[in-house]
Amino acid sequence: MDVIVARTRDELAEARARLGLTAGGAGAAGRRSLALVPTMGALHEGHRSLMRIARERAEHVAVSIFVNPLQFGPNEDYDRYPRTFDADLEVCAAEGVSIVFAPSVEEMYPPGRQVSVSAGRMGSIVEGEFRPGHFDGVLTVVLKLFNLVRPDIAVFGQKDAQQLALIRRMVADLDVGIEIVAGPTVREPDGLALSSRNRYLSPEERTTALALSRALFAGARHRTPKEILGAARAVLDEAAQADPPLVLDYLVLVDPATFTEVSEEHRGEAVLAVAARVGTTRLIDNVVLTLTGP
Repeated sequence: MDVIVARTRDELAEARARLGLTAGGAGAAGRRSLALVPTMGALHEGHRSLMRIARERAEHVAVSIFVNPLQFGPNEDYDRYPRTFDADLEVCAAEGVSIVFAPSVEEMYPPGRQVSVSAGRMGSIVEGEFRPGHFDGVLTVVLKLFNLVRPDIAVFGQKDAQQLALIRRMVADLDVGIEIVAGPTVREPDGLALSSRNRYLSPEERTTALALSRALFAGARHRTPKEILGAARAVLDEAAQADPPLVLDYLVLVDPATFTEVSEEHRGEAVLAVAARVGTTRLIDNVVLTLTGP
């Protein structure tokens, strides 16, 4: 079956009807009816991996392609964010996607809109401290997509770890009733995490940007928060002297559910997260660790 492209609410409802979808339905081999992979387009192998996870979990997969203006700050890259719809559609077709929902800004946010989602305190720390209002915009569009697409499952990348934690929190707090599945971060052979923004990097900037993953892997070889952060920071400090330099926004070791920094006594899972700028490009990355103590 060809991919059904829906650009409006009505077309999306028609697409669901054509596929015989009902929310909460169980399909063959116990799989659910519909899985959603929300994206902003400029699809790469990381997105493909999420689609494959979705295909394993559900009979049909919907991919949303929408560059959400609410999650971009006034000095961020909304206008230059890559828009590659034709190529994205080919990716979706190759991965067996049933529906591509690609609304306009006007379709998603009609005139007169007043209500939005607040990310609360977790939305103002770590990444939220550097991008005020970003997570409010993310949660607002994600909740709208959930209500419009009505999936049983939604798949998000672990690379956006704080976003993932906040979406899980929203689903729990607002009784959304959708299963959230995390897909592992996909990396280039040299360790750089795949990102639609990587295409902004010059060859020299890309070399410097490798310090993000190298710092995380250096930290992951240690066992206590102090050692982990120290090893990671040493790599980033060296990259700050490179040409072009890496400009660090943050390096933190946090609880994966709350994104509050962990104590030296913390045991169990923790997320080592980093954000930095290389040239005009801002990149984020993280790894999930299990702390067992010295």
